[in-house]
Amino acid sequence: MSLYTTDRSSGTPLYRQISQTIADEVQRHYSPGMRLPSEPVLAERFSVNRHTLRAAVDELVQAGLVERRRGLGVFVLDGVVSYGIHKHTRFTKSIENTGSSAESIVMRKQIVLASDGIGRRLKLAAGDRVIWIETLRKVNEAPFSIVSHFIPVDLGRPLLDHYHGGSLHDCIAEHLGVRLERQLSLITTQMPQGDDAKLLGIARHQPVLRVKSVNVDSGSQVPLEYCLTRMRGDRVELEVRL
Repeated sequence: MSLYTTDRSSGTPLYRQISQTIADEVQRHYSPGMRLPSEPVLAERFSVNRHTLRAAVDELVQAGLVERRRGLGVFVLDGVVSYGIHKHTRFTKSIENTGSSAESIVMRKQIVLASDGIGRRLKLAAGDRVIWIETLRKVNEAPFSIVSHFIPVDLGRPLLDHYHGGSLHDCIAEHLGVRLERQLSLITTQMPQGDDAKLLGIARHQPVLRVKSVNVDSGSQVPLEYCLTRMRGDRVELEVRL
């Protein structure tokens, strides 16, 4: 990077001048996945304190230009990912069709009682049990979304043994003999809950896109999977196709 200068007499806050300068450097000299100099190094170059420098980096994070990876540093993002929501949406295939890499990491697999909301979506009786599978999805090795999958236990029990990552719907087709299609998606925004912010590598005050989905058996149209997806809003553009 070149030497940096700031104009302390201008009406523009120092942190904003710094963020604009770094953004320009990123556009000119950095590729996706490259790491920026450490915050102490940048603070010294700009002759500002760590608080001011961190505010500048926060602006870049909010703009979706870079992301903080805990314990590793600040990395340049690869831009917004276009992700389609339609009848036969498949995360892995959709992402790989854009030329990016996709990965689904299993965080949790267990049997739980269905909440009222989950039971209603899956047309289950009160007290029925479901398989709860929690996955962290990455695009180009960076956190992209967290998904909570809920499947009736009578159908989904084999997934406890057979699903270890990758496409869950492919695993369901192979081991349960069922092909799913999307029937409903409800899209909202909310603040991250629990440890979602940590897993997604975002600040706790940064909203996420939340998508509630019901997937049904493509033949019988019986609802067999309810999903609650939390996406990094700075990394995704949703393309809804009817």
